[in-house]
Amino acid sequence: MKYYAIIVAGGSGSRMNSQIPKQFLLLNGKPVLMHTIEAFHFSDIKPKIILVLNAEFHLLWKELCDLHNFTIPCTIVNNGTERFHSVKNGLGLADDHSVIAVHDAVRPVVSNELITRSFYLADHCGAVIPVVTSKDSVRLKEGNDSITLNREDVVLVQTPQVFKAELLKNAYNQKYSKEFTDDASVVEKAGHHITLTQGDYKNIKITYSEDLELAALYLEKAKKNPANGPD
Repeated sequence: MKYYAIIVAGGSGSRMNSQIPKQFLLLNGKPVLMHTIEAFHFSDIKPKIILVLNAEFHLLWKELCDLHNFTIPCTIVNNGTERFHSVKNGLGLADDHSVIAVHDAVRPVVSNELITRSFYLADHCGAVIPVVTSKDSVRLKEGNDSITLNREDVVLVQTPQVFKAELLKNAYNQKYSKEFTDDASVVEKAGHHITLTQGDYKNIKITYSEDLELAALYLEKAKKNPANGPD
């Protein structure tokens, strides 16, 4: 069986008030994106890496790879106007008879255990996404009012989201819709069942500067004590 990881790195990083996209910001001495790619490359699965990147940043990525002596092989494809189109571009490079993970470039603390478990489950179930329950109380807004939800009935979705290639490619033949917030929503719209697996609270998505600081702590802790770290 062939395995692929599509790393979606087309974001602009506007929420961090940075001129450089957040996937290129330094995290413990090297760009966030490099940590993310390494997590998959050094995992037990060792998937082929497909990197979806804005054409404007191809040269920057090459310069960063040279600067940090980063030699992990990646096949680069341009991003699209929406995340949906970016993933679809990446899918064109994957074999039809394979298992494919789609992962946010700015989740650099993803663990080997989560990667491996998700791939194996997807090979059997077809479509798997990691989730965690909310630690906070959850309310649903209804106009100017809101109602309390049972947080045990609400889950927070992470990546990698992993699928059999044929299933995922078929789902991405649909016309784009604003309802598509992630890959699972695309696959679900195509009529497929989504299997949930336990995510990891350390598998944070770097959105704000505080997230970058927290990721640095997690990675440093993992370096000192690999048994409890992301790998």
